[in-house]
Amino acid sequence: MSKRFLLVALSSLIFLTGCGGGGTSSGQESFISGDGSITFIEKSKREAAPALSGMTLKGVNYSYSGKGVAVVNVWASWCAPCRAEAPTLAALSTKYSDVPFIGILTRDNPASAEAFERKFALPYPTLIDDSVLIGFRNTLPANAIPSTVVLDKNGLVAGRISGAITVASLTSLIEKVSNE
Repeated sequence: MSKRFLLVALSSLIFLTGCGGGGTSSGQESFISGDGSITFIEKSKREAAPALSGMTLKGVNYSYSGKGVAVVNVWASWCAPCRAEAPTLAALSTKYSDVPFIGILTRDNPASAEAFERKFALPYPTLIDDSVLIGFRNTLPANAIPSTVVLDKNGLVAGRISGAITVASLTSLIEKVSNE
């Protein structure tokens, strides 16, 4: 492994594990809490998303084709904003049934995450290998938990919501990217 890659990976991990304005229900974890801000990238400046594949919480091997608008949500069961946005994500994934929704679990244990997934009836797959997050480092990294990234029709990173999504914020981003 190159020194540069290791440095980038460690920097990303430190950034994700830093203590921001948020807290947790258990008091044992710390996270950066986003403010719900939306970042949109012009088409000419977009870069490819990393390969989104691997084992899911349900023990199924999943692979996103890399084509078509998609929503990628980074979450953890101990994250209060993640719990708050879960019903909205589940509802929007049903509303936009032609748009794949993909979860990425970060810094969590599978048992707690499985309980979270059942409680909120998340109808989309959640990848359990959060090393895929490193692949977003040159585009829109998941700089807060939760973070939601929207990919365009060509599998390029088009936008991010840093922090909990709302119906309006995610709907607006999906519609904007879908109508390009």
